Amino acid sequence: MLTLDDCIELSELTEEEILAIAEHEHLPEMVALELGNYLTHTSSGEKRIKRMICDDMEEARAKGDAHRVSMLKMVLKHFVEHHHSGA
Repeated sequence: MLTLDDCIELSELTEEEILAIAEHEHLPEMVALELGNYLTHTSSGEKRIKRMICDDMEEARAKGDAHRVSMLKMVLKHFVEHHHSGA
């Protein structure tokens, strides 16, 4: 049986990227992993994931959560560096 960690390793996303999708879409982590992995293989999916991370960052900024904003900036930087097709 595959664990969540196994599935993360098989996906093209980091755990932090998956957690950002989960937060944005209000989904359990495993469902967010599946959605994110699917989106990385669609023509506009990487742009959609980037927008989710940016939305999460804006929400954290509005709440005054500077630590979360900083963390999401690193997540966004990593995502953009590793997903080149229009992200």
